[in-house]
Amino acid sequence: MQSLPTEATCLQRVAASFERQAVMRTMGIRLGKVAAGQVDLHMAHHPDLTQQHGFLHAGVLSTALDSACGYAAFSLMPPQAAVLTIEFKINLLAPARGPSFRFEGRVTKRGRTISVVDGQAFQITDGSPETLIASMSATVMTVLGRDAIQQ
Repeated sequence: MQSLPTEATCLQRVAASFERQAVMRTMGIRLGKVAAGQVDLHMAHHPDLTQQHGFLHAGVLSTALDSACGYAAFSLMPPQAAVLTIEFKINLLAPARGPSFRFEGRVTKRGRTISVVDGQAFQITDGSPETLIASMSATVMTVLGRDAIQQ
């Protein structure tokens, strides 16, 4: 297993890949903190991404947490590697009202090919502590030597 990459290396690799994810731009998700094995994403509540009760849709929460978890794992992968999620489970713990959200991914177990990552989604309301609204457990694969899958 390689040593941990520097924070600057993690940020550079993750940011370059994140920029290619059109869905993140569409949903207004921004890259936050990036460190070895850790990634935070941020977004504001958008009425056009809600379900019938005005809460952020579970699919949006899942998408954001999946990216946070995937990039947390990606930050620890070799330079020539790409990343793919192969499984996740999400628990929706409270309605996602906003006005803003933070999604964090943290590597729980780093592996050569398969890593396990835990994610948490938090609701941020002015003047109040962050509220945990969802949790995710994800299994992420390191992809090497496949021309069709880029970093």
